[in-house]
Amino acid sequence: MRVITLCVDGIDNAIGNGLFDWLRTQDADVICLQDMRRPEPDLAWEPEYQLEGYFGYFFDSPDGTYCGVGIYSRQPPKAIMTGFGFASGIDMDGRYVQADFEGISIGSLLAPGATSEVQSLEDKIQFFDDLQAHLSKITRKRREYIICGNWNQIHRDYDVENFEANADSSGALPFERKWMTQLFNDIGYVDAFRKVNKDKDEFTWWPSGKLGEGDGWRIDYQVISENLSGAVEYGVVYKTKSFGSHAPVIIDYDIELF
Repeated sequence: MRVITLCVDGIDNAIGNGLFDWLRTQDADVICLQDMRRPEPDLAWEPEYQLEGYFGYFFDSPDGTYCGVGIYSRQPPKAIMTGFGFASGIDMDGRYVQADFEGISIGSLLAPGATSEVQSLEDKIQFFDDLQAHLSKITRKRREYIICGNWNQIHRDYDVENFEANADSSGALPFERKWMTQLFNDIGYVDAFRKVNKDKDEFTWWPSGKLGEGDGWRIDYQVISENLSGAVEYGVVYKTKSFGSHAPVIIDYDIELF
């Protein structure tokens, strides 16, 4: 099973840069996209957003012009879930859509970023506190998970170029890196890419807007249940062609999904 995740900086921008043409060559089983910036009815019904051979499922923000996530799947899932059901409601802003298949769920996640504003940082903290509780709870279910997306924070200091210059930036703050460590070490999830690629110069996002220009960050992950750890066969960050400021993360699993 091949799963691709990409934060697209607006689906129109990515399609204009050749994303769908490239995806048609990748033989992916499931494609997770984030930051769609397009209303769900457009994505579901307008021809330019249909990917031949795939079923599409989307969750947009209240006005459809920001955030937004989507999943394209070769086969229809048994169920679709939008949001996590957080009491704060912060997850309902086009942040998460999940496709449930037999024994496995695949989600597309766009975690909130934060600026220097106190409220945006507080919102991010609330989101990840709620997410940590949710992920801890679902580990007890008889179901495996692949949660793909832009998590908007690094794990290790080498996951950003020139760490010293970026250490005070949101996404690299100590509590954010600690949260990722808790996710992988305490709650028991696995960074699928790191199972097969230990290189310290692999990045998925460039704030400059252009791949390879300026400091790169690795903030796009496929986070998987511990039981899937041994199924990871291949992982790569695709940088041959640019579709926006993020690069696709491709993971192949020894799993028969359909």
